[in-house]
Amino acid sequence: MTETGPDTGVLREIVEGVYAWEQPDGTWWVNNAGAVAGDEGVLVVDTCATATRTRRFLDALDVATGGAPIRWALNTHQHGDHTYGNSLLPESTVLIGQTSMREALARDPLFEHLPPAWTPQPEWGDVTRRLPGVTLDRALTLHTGGRRVDLLHPGYTAHTSGDVVAWLPGERVLFTGDLIFHGLTPLAFMGSLEGSLRSLEWVASFEPEHVVPGHGPLLGASELDKVLSAHERYYRFVLDAAGDAVREGLSPLEAARALDLGEFSSWADAERIVLNLHRAQADLLGEPMDLLGALQDTVTWNGGPMATTL
Repeated sequence: MTETGPDTGVLREIVEGVYAWEQPDGTWWVNNAGAVAGDEGVLVVDTCATATRTRRFLDALDVATGGAPIRWALNTHQHGDHTYGNSLLPESTVLIGQTSMREALARDPLFEHLPPAWTPQPEWGDVTRRLPGVTLDRALTLHTGGRRVDLLHPGYTAHTSGDVVAWLPGERVLFTGDLIFHGLTPLAFMGSLEGSLRSLEWVASFEPEHVVPGHGPLLGASELDKVLSAHERYYRFVLDAAGDAVREGLSPLEAARALDLGEFSSWADAERIVLNLHRAQADLLGEPMDLLGALQDTVTWNGGPMATTL
């Protein structure tokens, strides 16, 4: 285990040669990443939001692997907390993503024009937009030093349209990306609430022994069912609230203000209820979602910009 300082990240070796980069506290713009090392090089799973955080991760990984070359890197989806550090990877690294993920990152409006919805306002640092050079639709398998890594898309939109998990069947390690948020409010405003709900059974079907969620503490097999159950309750709660709001003619902000979050009120980033309702109501009405309007409504519900630790 390598620590780089308080609240900056911990590199944990899950099994021999398989690492998770866990960043407390896992809320806005603070993700988990990871790596798989083999005789033929290293596969990195996601980068981080800022140059500073990505360098901390890559420096810790370099120490842990004895300077092994990063041959491949996977983006589990397009969001900036998992991708903006891509340009700090070596030029020789083959960057991989799902087809629609690459397209979404190419047009991501937040990279150059982040609205004042967070405080402190994130500063990406000396990064440039770097897109995957290799794309997959449903599946791709990598082999390094006898170790197999399956890169798999669920076949439908969930957290985003381009989610990919990294599954090590021999070691039973699963990197879920943001299909799992452990200990904080899930987010599906750029994807689908129905698809996110559907993806939970897919994640469970791997029967992993070790799970690296996109955000929050690492999970063992004994904890996964509890976390998946909590996600299911939350997604059903949002979908029910969205259905009621559409029938009553309420806006997502009005619906959120009328809700009692109950068991979910203690989860970090509870304000995501507004974003999730925007997504669910737009889908129910068959309309596009207004991203900037949804962020502004979230700031209004929150009583000010959302907190970050960047």
